[in-house]
Amino acid sequence: MSNGFPVDIGKLLVVLGGVLVVVGLLFILGSKFSWLGLGHLPGDIRYKGTNTTFYFPLTTSVLISVILSLVLWLISHLTRH
Repeated sequence: MSNGFPVDIGKLLVVLGGVLVVVGLLFILGSKFSWLGLGHLPGDIRYKGTNTTFYFPLTTSVLISVILSLVLWLISHLTRH
């Protein structure tokens, strides 16, 4: 019996909820993993003026993007039928 919503949307919402929980935990526990150096890599842009501070973690963002892309590709590759 269908209520008009495809089952895939429900699965997608569950996965997105799980991703949000993991990201939230990473933000909460982020200071405990500072030994990884994330956020302070060469190439991260930092500017500190007298009344202004600007920070853009360019290298950290690229590194996290590459790692997540590889993990998602691996999961996709292993779950193919």
